[in-house]
Amino acid sequence: MTVIDDVACLESEVRVYSRSWPDIFTRASGDRIHAADGSVYLDFFMGAGALNYGHANPLLKAPLIDYLTADGIVHSLDMMTEAKSDFLRSFQELVLRPRHLDYKVQFTGPTGTNAVEAALKLARKVTGRETVVAFTRSFHGVSLGALAVTANADKRAGAGVPLDHVLRIPYDGFGQHGVSGLDLLDDLIRDTGSGISLPAAVIVETVQGEGGVNIAGAEWLQRLAAMCSKWDILLVVDDIQAGCGRTGGFFSFEDAGILPDIVCLSKSISGYGLPMALTLFRRELDVWNPGEHNGTFRGSNPAFVTATAALRTYWSDEVLHKEVVAKGELVSDYLTAVCSRYPGVVHRGRGLFWGVEFAEPGLARRVSAAAYEDGLLVETSGPDDEVVKLLPSLLISPADLRAGLRILGGAIDRTMA
Repeated sequence: MTVIDDVACLESEVRVYSRSWPDIFTRASGDRIHAADGSVYLDFFMGAGALNYGHANPLLKAPLIDYLTADGIVHSLDMMTEAKSDFLRSFQELVLRPRHLDYKVQFTGPTGTNAVEAALKLARKVTGRETVVAFTRSFHGVSLGALAVTANADKRAGAGVPLDHVLRIPYDGFGQHGVSGLDLLDDLIRDTGSGISLPAAVIVETVQGEGGVNIAGAEWLQRLAAMCSKWDILLVVDDIQAGCGRTGGFFSFEDAGILPDIVCLSKSISGYGLPMALTLFRRELDVWNPGEHNGTFRGSNPAFVTATAALRTYWSDEVLHKEVVAKGELVSDYLTAVCSRYPGVVHRGRGLFWGVEFAEPGLARRVSAAAYEDGLLVETSGPDDEVVKLLPSLLISPADLRAGLRILGGAIDRTMA
């Protein structure tokens, strides 16, 4: 029995990534992660999007070390601390005000699924309605409320109870015929004989990461937002994986020019991979009673420290935004060349959020495994794991980006051969 087998036998069978990448990892810096046997991997996984600024970013690590060394408060529930007030001021100054967003900020439990739970509860409380519209291939988390609006059959099967009060409609371009569910939704709401009650909210990802890197078009999102406004339905954007600069702008919905009523953030909002989540909402929607949605770890001060450092370092100007767009064009050009060699292999993405889809089941998993053998971490997504998903650091150098793409291209060539 190997060392990793000996340790793994103590852990639940629910584990995932240690099965695909059977190394014991010891340290990481920038775009690389090191294993105990000396292997070094370029990381195009980045904590499933929780490490947009790379591993152990020194500009974020230094203020964190200083804070901890000075006995800064670590745990404070929702008491006001200096670290929290610094974050709130920075978030207002660098993110909300420049985008003319008058959002209140709610610190939920420190995971994306909890940010979604808060959004759904708030929408139902504000409107007094029960039904939430969600989309095919969506993923919003695995706690019961978030799981109800998630589409993945395997994830839903783990609930053990009915997952109700959700109306599921097709996402932009869904299925072999590329249908859009907005006509259907409009008809269902408009016709009093449809049997559908007016929904409380619509929850949508502008880019469906776990669903296979499916991209909603700007016009589709604009029409959805207009429908929500027309029918007095709250629009919730789940920006947990696509936000914090992953598609270019801080929020993934900026390019579409829409204004969600509620926004969910997590993953890279802390900047350093520390657990943190936010639910943002229009000021007039703040109808919570004190403590109505709470959690013991809704005030992680180390996460506030690194989040503030990330905002001040990377979001005081447009430099990062422009770099992400430019690197995205590099990825697009490379993937276009690779995919053109193989019928049935297609790519899609925005910014530094990309997927390569394979028509034949199992190929994406084999490509991911081959890339791992050659020193690159990439995961798969989609209902049948048919998509290789790329989430490199937003700060990755063009040289490292090209190196990782060459490894991926070689893995595709070897697998298709």
